[in-house]
Amino acid sequence: MKKYNFIKFLFVTLTALVGLASCSEEFLDTPPRGSLTAPNFFNTDAELLAGTAALYNKVWFGSNGQALLSFGDGRAGNMISPYNGNWQQFYQFNVSNTNSDLRDSWNSFFTIIAQSNVLMYNVNTYSKAGVSDVAKRRAIGEARYMRGVAYSYLVQNWGAVPIITDNLKQGSDTTLTRNTIETVWEFAIRDMQAAVRLLPTSSSAGSGRLNSYSAKGMLAKFYLTRAGLGSSNGQRSQMYLDSAKYYARDVIKNGPFQLMQNYSDLFLTANNNNPEQLFGLQWVSNGGYGSGNQFQSQFAANSQLTGFSDGWGGGNGASYDYLVNANPSDSIRVKATFMLPGYHYPELIKAKGGWREPIPSDDSWENFAHFKKYIVGTPDDNGGLGQQQAAPNNSYMQRLADVYLIYAEAILGNNASTSDPEALQYYNAIRTRAGLASVTKFNIDDLLHERRYEFAVEGDSWYDLVRLYYYNPQKVIDIIGKQIRGNYAIRIKAGTGTATKKREYTFISRTPSTFKLIPSTFYLPIPDTETAQAPNLLKPPVPYKF
Repeated sequence: MKKYNFIKFLFVTLTALVGLASCSEEFLDTPPRGSLTAPNFFNTDAELLAGTAALYNKVWFGSNGQALLSFGDGRAGNMISPYNGNWQQFYQFNVSNTNSDLRDSWNSFFTIIAQSNVLMYNVNTYSKAGVSDVAKRRAIGEARYMRGVAYSYLVQNWGAVPIITDNLKQGSDTTLTRNTIETVWEFAIRDMQAAVRLLPTSSSAGSGRLNSYSAKGMLAKFYLTRAGLGSSNGQRSQMYLDSAKYYARDVIKNGPFQLMQNYSDLFLTANNNNPEQLFGLQWVSNGGYGSGNQFQSQFAANSQLTGFSDGWGGGNGASYDYLVNANPSDSIRVKATFMLPGYHYPELIKAKGGWREPIPSDDSWENFAHFKKYIVGTPDDNGGLGQQQAAPNNSYMQRLADVYLIYAEAILGNNASTSDPEALQYYNAIRTRAGLASVTKFNIDDLLHERRYEFAVEGDSWYDLVRLYYYNPQKVIDIIGKQIRGNYAIRIKAGTGTATKKREYTFISRTPSTFKLIPSTFYLPIPDTETAQAPNLLKPPVPYKF
């Protein structure tokens, strides 16, 4: 069956779908599996509901953790990983087409597309009379949402990519060519528009299931990014900006979501599927390899934090640029994202009174602010849940905070700055939660800064720069060129960190490296394993025929 990697999973069967679904006990009830074959698929609504669980976790495994973070935070300048060659390539803008994280993410996104396509085919072909139209619409809506999101990642990372809609007909076609960036975006938008129509307006509290407002939030993001594509004058399309504003406002005013009160509480396993989450990956720790969240294994600073022999992230952390540009008053978000010396985390290693990040010696040449966000601790810290490379915490794909800032940016639009009351209301809501003072106006630089510190380590920051690059590439080139991304050391300022004086830090750049972004490295290369088997992927892209 296998022709080349990007279609590796284009022939997935329903048995595979249900097998993936079986990894979630709390998220969904899974029907008996045995030897499910085409003639007896989907006898009930419950079986169909369980069948779509595959789309919420395991198919994302290859792009979660190290790869998604390298893509979204490494290239944006939020993290440093000087001792991992694969990850280093991303933030140095010299990614090889043999990079294994590049390949894993490419495969993961096309796996999501394949699973979505086959699920839609099976729902339409094999659902029995006991399956309601409502359940079928929901399943197809979930599939189209996931396919649209996968294509949004593909088009922002690789640019022109092939659009696959029929696995049975296209799966073995090694003559496929890429489709233009404009038509890939149009395809993703049409998928998300369909998801808005097909998904229910609400989902059970705490279930993690998508609803139509989840799709509206993602559609608002698609429109906001699409607004700048093809610009020749540095201006974004007002039509797309208005659409982004319309859908973001609908989510904010009419949707079921609410901001969590405390920022750090967003990243506790106990708060999986909280009211702020529009879409989160549903990782579980008891479903076998690939079903749990691998982030903690890769990025926790040591094994004490995980309770196993993993915790391989001691040589990684925040970038120097992230640290020196943080607002000193933004300590709530910084502490929840990266561990600075002396920070105490009572939610980690609870049995021993919590974890305190060690204070380096005065003669240490190098030390990093280690990862905290998505580091959730040992099984004892999580109600007995968790295994090596299988933590049970969700990965956010979109939060309501994102929709607030999408709405604010859509109102800002092509203006140099804005004092619009509604834009300020939601922009300041994010700042207030972070313990920052409200402002009376903001511009695009302010908004990018706010997004960077709100969403760092959630794999989002690079896509903020993609959105800007579409209509102002030189500004992104300048932003990247000024970032210092080399090794560093952290010192606590003398006389601070006492009962009367808040702890303050000095950051010492040891290797003040900068890296240049050029148009030819803005998009990632297609993995060599793909182009070797399908050389047409190297040909100029063509518009997709809708």
